[in-house]
Amino acid sequence: MAETTANTMWGGRFQGGPDAIMEAINASIGFDRRLAAQDIAGSRAHAAMLAAQGIIDASDAEAIREGLLTVLSEIEGGSFVFSTALEDIHMNVEARLKALIGEPAGRLHTARSRNDQVATDFRLWVRDRIDDAEAALSALMRACLAQAEAGADWVMPGFTHLQTAQPVTWGHHMMAYVEMFARDRARFRDARTRLNECPLGAAALAGTSFPIDRQATAEALGFDRPMANSLDAVSSRDFALEFLSAAAISAVHLSRLSEELVIWSSAQFRFVSMSDRFSTGSSIMPQKKNPDAAELIRAKIGRILGATVALFTVMKGLPLAYSKDMQEDKEQVFDAADNYLLSLAAMEGMISDLTAQPDALRAAASSGFSTATDLADWLVRELGLPFREAHHVTGALVARAEAKGCDLPDLSLEEMQAEHTGITEAVYTVLGVDNSVASRTSYGGTAPDQVRAQIARWKDALG
Repeated sequence: MAETTANTMWGGRFQGGPDAIMEAINASIGFDRRLAAQDIAGSRAHAAMLAAQGIIDASDAEAIREGLLTVLSEIEGGSFVFSTALEDIHMNVEARLKALIGEPAGRLHTARSRNDQVATDFRLWVRDRIDDAEAALSALMRACLAQAEAGADWVMPGFTHLQTAQPVTWGHHMMAYVEMFARDRARFRDARTRLNECPLGAAALAGTSFPIDRQATAEALGFDRPMANSLDAVSSRDFALEFLSAAAISAVHLSRLSEELVIWSSAQFRFVSMSDRFSTGSSIMPQKKNPDAAELIRAKIGRILGATVALFTVMKGLPLAYSKDMQEDKEQVFDAADNYLLSLAAMEGMISDLTAQPDALRAAASSGFSTATDLADWLVRELGLPFREAHHVTGALVARAEAKGCDLPDLSLEEMQAEHTGITEAVYTVLGVDNSVASRTSYGGTAPDQVRAQIARWKDALG
């Protein structure tokens, strides 16, 4: 049966059917069945165009349209029987269409090839996932905005090298991720613009002699225009590479936020409390509340980046136009898209449910000499010291406070003047963490008023 089917599919060139191993390595239906909706949409647009151009009869086009809707209903309802012998989603759909409507089904493939067909299907599928990613990123940005708005003036430590650096606000920290995820969203939007050209009508590689209307099929499928070169249309997969690249960059941002959630929720930090919905327990240690969702998101970058490298590797050595190597494009993209979109949804849930602990944040911000830079700036601004000298004086004061086991604001004026006689009582106005964050009023700074201005800007942009 498989041999007969294969011969029918390939035509008269082959007298024998494929070896079982060849059939196994050649078949893609195990994964490209996910393109069913896109494949049927493309076929419906193609059939309507063929009829409009007088290439096939209107009655045949109507039979094809009705038959394709039936096939789609069967696939969505779970009653469709997929065949490995028919290789891919395109031939599975066409074979079932023939069983349903007979001879008109054979006219559907006029003026097209599986090469432009799969290129069109794949672009449609990736375009849908880009739209999903944009919506999910917008939801995540709103969750971060809500956290930022709640804690626009909650003081926390800002870190470099994971060492206390300067005080910042919780709102400022959350808004950093809004900016990062906004760039991720912009990358997907840019990728969608470049993707949104239609390969259908390029046929195998050289176009077709039939009087087709490629503009009509492009518009019917929501593309901006048909692709301008038939060789490029069937052989390019840069749209998939760009999707993977954007997903990989965004997954890095998700991983960095996940790392912070893991650290912040630990007993050593206690900056945040994770909700039970996104945590798990231990089989042996009853006190444990593990941030497993964050840890799993942190790991997903490996799969997404791996898929990106894999597809780059597949494509790097291929001549124009189509090679069977390109069948290996979809599994990587499917897996990366699934894991990326799942990670976005999980992160949005975690951030929405997250409870920050302002007291713990403030306590941490007030330790580790976090206002040392404020002291150095004051020495420059008020005493006219060169910054390098101010840096040296401040370092000496930090060493003095460290030896005494206190923080900078706890040093007496006499102790400060021992390092520089020009220091006055006014220095204490810059040493508190609230004074520190309030003073950072430069555009993009951590001052609460600046943070609230950025929150308002993004709330307006997101609608």
